[in-house]
Amino acid sequence: MSNINDVSLKTVGLIVNPIAGMGGAVGLKGTDGKAILERAIILGAKPIAPARAESFLSELKSFKGKIRLVVGAGRMGEDEARNCGFACVVLEKTKKETTAEDTMKFARRIIDAGADLLVFCGGDGTARDVLNIVGTNLPVLGVPTGVKMHSAVFAVGPRAAARIALEFLWEELPLREAEVMDVDEDAFRKGRVSARLYGYVLTPYEPDLIQGAKMASLMTESEMRNQAAIAIYVIENMKPDVIYIIGPGTTTRTIGDLLDAKKTLLGVDLFCKKKLIAKDVNEKQILEKIKGKTAQIIVTPIGGQGFIFGRGNQQISSAVIHEVGRDNIVVVAAEGKLRSLKSLRVDTGDPSLDDELRGCIKVITDYKKEHMMRIE
Repeated sequence: MSNINDVSLKTVGLIVNPIAGMGGAVGLKGTDGKAILERAIILGAKPIAPARAESFLSELKSFKGKIRLVVGAGRMGEDEARNCGFACVVLEKTKKETTAEDTMKFARRIIDAGADLLVFCGGDGTARDVLNIVGTNLPVLGVPTGVKMHSAVFAVGPRAAARIALEFLWEELPLREAEVMDVDEDAFRKGRVSARLYGYVLTPYEPDLIQGAKMASLMTESEMRNQAAIAIYVIENMKPDVIYIIGPGTTTRTIGDLLDAKKTLLGVDLFCKKKLIAKDVNEKQILEKIKGKTAQIIVTPIGGQGFIFGRGNQQISSAVIHEVGRDNIVVVAAEGKLRSLKSLRVDTGDPSLDDELRGCIKVITDYKKEHMMRIE
């Protein structure tokens, strides 16, 4: 970085939502609301935000002397900063339970501290809380930690967020107005996407490292024919002794439709011998079903973002992917969607696995038609 020897001290605010993303692996599609969080914990959900926050901070360690870190108390940033060896200014006192009000309170204090950048670890709900206080008064960057993440404020992963932060702080990376979006979680759990634009924040812009806002599929007649052709080709190649882990999306749902099975639109379902054997499964259920058996994963990328893992399908976790193996991953995408993507992306929460998955992969785009795409 050309200007990294600049001696000026930069102030970075950090807020961690410690419960963000806990509902993903257990199939709850979010953790908004106390009742859903309690249910996630009963199902065995573990916090993932702290590790992702530490992954972000670990990339900044060599710049500790040039960064003044202002953090939320306890699990909302302080613990992660201490674990990574950062001295920091701590806002307020540690609380056992944290709320959206804490996020907004810390955001206000970070503005008062004269921060150059506010970084938050969370999902769309956390982005909304930050938006409510910050607006366009302070640059904001999201480290993706939630389940949904439709907003355009997020880096593609924790390491990418660190690169963006450093380039913005010392190389004057440009800012753009980025959409903050969120969905109705209750509707989402029932298989209906009800997304809403809440506003805009200023976000450092590096097109290869910032994810776009999620784009809905355009269900034209041509698109539906394309999806049907993909589904027919996938079904013709299904083997009777293989368990198929089929992720969310309209293209993958068409596979279920043609097998006369009610596949969930936004969940992960298991098929074997061309029959639905388990519906809307979580990580634990997947691992139990595929143990000692041959399995394949069938996924479709998110429109406008290109993610095949780590956005909306956290049930297909790093443990599941390791068990199945890279060679047993099948990617399907309608031709129109694929044309809008420069590459595919992964964010499994396991950096070494992400590195293993990178490279070229075949994408089924029509009947007996495949296209090579690069996973970055």
